[in-house]
Amino acid sequence: MRTSAHARRLASAAAGALVLISSGIAYANDTPGVGTPPASGGKKGKDIYASATYSQIKVRQVSGPTGGKRGNLSSVDVNWKPPACWYEPVFTGQELKDFVDRTDGNGDVGIHESWYGKGLWTDHYQDGKPDTNFDDESSTAEGYKNYNIGKNGYFWRSVAPDDSDPESWNCGKIMFWQNANVVPKVAHAPTPKMLAEYAYNKVQVPDTEIELKPATKSTVNVPTWVWLDKGTFREIKVRAELPRTNLYAVTTAKPVALHLDPGTEDATTFPSSGDCTINDDGSIGTPYEKGDAGKTPPCGIRYLRSTNGTPYHLKASITWQISWEGTGGANGDLPDGTFETTQDMNVQEIQSVNR
Repeated sequence: MRTSAHARRLASAAAGALVLISSGIAYANDTPGVGTPPASGGKKGKDIYASATYSQIKVRQVSGPTGGKRGNLSSVDVNWKPPACWYEPVFTGQELKDFVDRTDGNGDVGIHESWYGKGLWTDHYQDGKPDTNFDDESSTAEGYKNYNIGKNGYFWRSVAPDDSDPESWNCGKIMFWQNANVVPKVAHAPTPKMLAEYAYNKVQVPDTEIELKPATKSTVNVPTWVWLDKGTFREIKVRAELPRTNLYAVTTAKPVALHLDPGTEDATTFPSSGDCTINDDGSIGTPYEKGDAGKTPPCGIRYLRSTNGTPYHLKASITWQISWEGTGGANGDLPDGTFETTQDMNVQEIQSVNR
């Protein structure tokens, strides 16, 4: 049986019964953006290679802080997003045959099409029967003889981490062959830039834990000093590579500024923009010392009204500059990212004596 991946995931119980049909019948869902996360296949299924939502891209952090509480970046460009879909090598000829035999022909042949029944796979990949690419009803996928066993290359399949994303429908070819050491010349083939974009969402940065003076309670019209010690924020490098290709990219996140949002309009920031630049030694601002009470902090806040029991929510966000380099000397920049934390700020009135 042939069905859409979305239909399978919406009715996994029914799909489980349908796999008992060995001859194979074809169905497909032509409604982009309909569906739920996978109920079978992927990391939680019996065979990770059954699901087109599972990527084989390997990501690891190669430098930068790794301990403590961390989180993912948010792009400052609200229109930017990582790639919705791409193609990558999945099987040698022998591995595809073994997969079909092991699963009895049960898995995704593309992001939005699943084949159930061994006959579908053997018809196309063993006996040379042509089929139709799901993305284009007029596009024919030529068949293969004996899974191309003995040939040097791989069967490539479309991948989409989120198959409910409408843009995942841009990668609609069914699994196809490509000789080894060659990236296929098709739309949405992987590139170093694509790997860098994929790695963007894998960058983990440390929490923005700022130092304050006074630490527990500010006073109206008295500056609160803000700083971060040197070494707290350092460059982070994440490497993404796609096995069975020579493609890789190293994505670098470099902290460049701290932005302060007092949580109220009744406050001023230092500097007035609220953007505290990072010093050459990696620190931000200047630690408060005795004798600084009458000075203006290089990075800080002056609250103009007390909180009266309801604290202000001070937001502190670090801006991270993102660049990348990869296979063949390719390189470029990606949109800056930010990571924000919020903490309560209590502000008291200046104590005075009436005479």
